[in-house]
Amino acid sequence: MTHIPTDPEQTSSAADAQEPAAASRDAQAIANDVVARVLARAGTARSEGATVHTVHDGAQLDLAERSALRRVAGLSTELDDVTEVEYRQLRLEKVVLVGLYAGGEAASREAEVSLRELAALAETAGSQVLDGVLQKRAKPDPGTFLGSGKAAELAGVVAATSADTVVVDTELAPSQRRGLEDIVKVKVVDRTALILDIFAQHAKSREGKAQVELAQLEYLLPRLRGWGESMSRQAGGQVGGAGAGMGSRGPGETKIELDRRRIRNRMAKLRREIAAMAPARETKRLDRHRNSIPNVAIAGYTNAGKSSLLNALTDAGVLVENALFATLDPTVRRSRTADGRVFTYADTVGFVRHLPHQLVEAFRSTLEEVGDAALLLHVVDASHPDPEGQIAAVREVLDEIPGVEDVPEVVVLNKADVADPAVVGRIQRRERRTVVVSAHSGEGIAELKELIADSLPRPSVEIDLVVPYSRGDLVHRVHEFGELTSEEHLATGTRLRGRVDGALAAELERVAV
Repeated sequence: MTHIPTDPEQTSSAADAQEPAAASRDAQAIANDVVARVLARAGTARSEGATVHTVHDGAQLDLAERSALRRVAGLSTELDDVTEVEYRQLRLEKVVLVGLYAGGEAASREAEVSLRELAALAETAGSQVLDGVLQKRAKPDPGTFLGSGKAAELAGVVAATSADTVVVDTELAPSQRRGLEDIVKVKVVDRTALILDIFAQHAKSREGKAQVELAQLEYLLPRLRGWGESMSRQAGGQVGGAGAGMGSRGPGETKIELDRRRIRNRMAKLRREIAAMAPARETKRLDRHRNSIPNVAIAGYTNAGKSSLLNALTDAGVLVENALFATLDPTVRRSRTADGRVFTYADTVGFVRHLPHQLVEAFRSTLEEVGDAALLLHVVDASHPDPEGQIAAVREVLDEIPGVEDVPEVVVLNKADVADPAVVGRIQRRERRTVVVSAHSGEGIAELKELIADSLPRPSVEIDLVVPYSRGDLVHRVHEFGELTSEEHLATGTRLRGRVDGALAAELERVAV
């Protein structure tokens, strides 16, 4: 056998050339695996399966109304059955997901969780996820978000799947959105627009609808686009429709400038309307303060089970659905501890990774209820693939609310019946105060109620006095808001022993006999 000498420099250069190619193949393999797992729907932000209700959830009439709008994969104007007219149907949009990751195992795991959540958001908004594209890239392309090669590949995926929308897992600059649309030839929607669309679908109250519309307009304003007639200017002089003549000639405004002005005027009006709604909420809050009624705020990641937990604690009958941002409007319910003390639960809007700042600002007045609470129940989905990431995302938003740092926090690990015990134990070791519950099975609810009762403030002033029979209203308030040890009916009035707050104690002292 003949031995042929090999040049070391040639061998080294060939190996160097193979390394980037191998790394590129590895990155592509990781991206393909992530997309495949996302499309398999394993562990999305929405729980697997249909919505499961308990006896505490009530009739769920709101859910029945929402379900009346049926979304179908295909909708034809050629009706084979005339009875189909009786149903309101909306065609599902067919979407392709797009994301980036910086490289490495940790970044790929984070990208997978984020894409799973994006898929759940897209389905909640009323779409059908067909495929996904994930690219390893240090930072987005300033023109098209993806690199030119990957953008061309995305256009091929869109054409092959007959998709009509591309959903990008971040907030796009207006120029990036235009550049990517020019390549893929279909509508491009970013994560922020998707979340705003879900909020617009699910808002029910007048205040909620105004807050969502304000957030949508803030998002839309810098993204207005125009061409053709939209970019032409109004004519002045005799050319103008009004024929105003001298003094009116000039460049005039373009239609897009008029649209921007209308949007700004609408935003100003919405801000005034939202500000006008604040006194009613403030009056209720002051009424609770006057009667020393503590408030327990329920906050947490979307679809963590906040509404289910509220129903389990109070039988409130709030809408429960296996969807992201199923309930937006805050719900306040009155309750009592085992020893008779009155307090309220306040369920707030859910949070999500990269929650649009427009929504945080629009819902600030609602979120301020958390800063005014006596106790914060931070609900966490213990069965989620990344519960620690959910906790961090919620706290990032809560940190922007004044007064939250002074509110005691209890981390409520929900869905314990389907959670991994190792994950639950890991979170318990990391967090200072935790309680493990299942709103579905009722596990841990009694323990949570005891913890809430022990954490709420108690009346601070001890009383032992006689209230005249003519002031039965004060006796009723002691029963309602105080802790009554004993009650005795005398000839001169009702003798009360117990504890009340300072304001009520002062009123009792003034009328005592």
